[in-house]
Amino acid sequence: MSFHRRMHAMHEESRMRGFGFPPFGPPGGHGPHGHGRGRGRGRGRRPNVRGAVLALLTERPMHGYEMIQELDSRTGGAWRPSPGSIYPTLQLLEDEGLIVATPAETGGGRKRFSLTEAGQAEATEAAQTPPWEEFAQDTINSWQEIRDAGFQAMNALRQVMVNGTDEQRERAAQVLEETRRKLYAILAETE
Repeated sequence: MSFHRRMHAMHEESRMRGFGFPPFGPPGGHGPHGHGRGRGRGRGRRPNVRGAVLALLTERPMHGYEMIQELDSRTGGAWRPSPGSIYPTLQLLEDEGLIVATPAETGGGRKRFSLTEAGQAEATEAAQTPPWEEFAQDTINSWQEIRDAGFQAMNALRQVMVNGTDEQRERAAQVLEETRRKLYAILAETE
């Protein structure tokens, strides 16, 4: 099988299993049920998007994308909710009268959300123990190390793809195939 066919097959298999390629999103990745990168931390409990949105809005009005960026930043990349979880939550909170959307002042078109008087109590409670604090610092540091190693590996692969010979690219594909198998074997281990 040619190098390009093998790379395509690896991509398709990883996509079908529910993982993006390259699989450098947070643990949980692109799940088989269409959840985005922000799905969370693998087998653990899902982070509380509703609580996170309300807690963020106690600080200042924000638009949805800004909330995604804030949560990504506050968890060191370990949790980046998808637009598919943030925007429906915003709509629900707006329908419940807990937040209100105001049109953007600039031409960007993004609506900013802020708390209503009715939403203040639940938001204040959510801010007491914000969901992003569920991510322990060691988990965040570990995730950053894995993510950094993945990016470095992708940079090395890019160099082989651009500067390597056909034989070197073929060997790189073999290394990737072996690495993929080993990573899945880690998931298959019993605790």
